[in-house]
Amino acid sequence: MAAILAFAGSNSSTSINFKLVNHTISLVQNHDIQTLNMAEHPFPMYSEDHEREHGFSDDLEKFKERIDNSDGLILSVNEHNGNPSVYFKNVLDWLSRMDRNFLEDTKVLLMSASGGRFGGARSLEVVNTMLPKFGGKIISTFSLKGFHDNFGADGILDDYLRSEHQTALNTFLDSLK
Repeated sequence: MAAILAFAGSNSSTSINFKLVNHTISLVQNHDIQTLNMAEHPFPMYSEDHEREHGFSDDLEKFKERIDNSDGLILSVNEHNGNPSVYFKNVLDWLSRMDRNFLEDTKVLLMSASGGRFGGARSLEVVNTMLPKFGGKIISTFSLKGFHDNFGADGILDDYLRSEHQTALNTFLDSLK
């Protein structure tokens, strides 16, 4: 049984990426899953001055500890103007200041969702390039386009997208064995 930390790279209380994360973990059995709602975790904007004056917050220390205690991450990133949100980039900046290799040996299922036709694919591509710099290993990716048309109370509605999602999840889970 692997320890998995699941969260979205969004601090929105109505995050569609967090909805995708929750749907994804509902499909996982026989693993220890911790879910983190980032809307409940505000972090100050990173600056060297703030770090020097205040150090690392307890919330950030606990978040890093959760990552350290995880074998894998289920992460879905949002997209703002073709990039990950400033919030998520800020979280990465803080974590990398604590430990440049904060994702060392951590396997990642990287996802994105958006209401548009590209499914946050540009943000997904940026984060897919970033996380290995911190030691993370991207095992599989999935992009959910047209979220509001393709996602409902029972999860992913489109057969092709549902199959792609399940394949990405299975590949990730197989890597944890």
